[in-house]
Amino acid sequence: MNEITVSGWTVLDTAHEALRSTVRGITADDLDRPTPCTDWTVAQVLQHAAGDQLAYAASITGGPGPDFDPFAPSGVLDGEPLALLEPALTACAAAWATVDRDATEAPVPLPPGSLAPWLGAGAAALDAAVHAWDIAVATGQEPPLTADLARELHKVATEIVEPLRGFGAFAAAIDAPGDEVAGLLHYLGRDPSWTA
Repeated sequence: MNEITVSGWTVLDTAHEALRSTVRGITADDLDRPTPCTDWTVAQVLQHAAGDQLAYAASITGGPGPDFDPFAPSGVLDGEPLALLEPALTACAAAWATVDRDATEAPVPLPPGSLAPWLGAGAAALDAAVHAWDIAVATGQEPPLTADLARELHKVATEIVEPLRGFGAFAAAIDAPGDEVAGLLHYLGRDPSWTA
């Protein structure tokens, strides 16, 4: 078994493992299933999530980012799902492992182009964890978002999401009661009770 690269940022490593374990649980028959990301299949969400993690890595390292537009994924995979995802997670974790926690800012692929390191790592984690949830509910798996992870990610979301709604990255927030997980999902415009 290959050793997994970790970033040393707990929230990011936890989110990466949530996405990795969810992707391990999908089958070829799952790839065309609908997801909570309107108009995107499981394969497209997977491509988007992998592309985003590569974009976070490229922002830090200056290395290559995704060779496709993560916001226009094709839905056609060349090979196994984990073979697409794992290099992206490895690159992202390795890049964040180089970021000084005491730095004023770290480069990110989101406007305004840099964030405080804790927030940048959290933004990458938010992307990974929420798309892990999307894929899990689309494929009938146990959603990997825990109350602790959702609580940490909600702090991140309240710092970065509002400006991104204007770009269509997130739907309007849903005003509804719920626990930590539901609260995060509602804030991101997702319905915690979504089913295919």
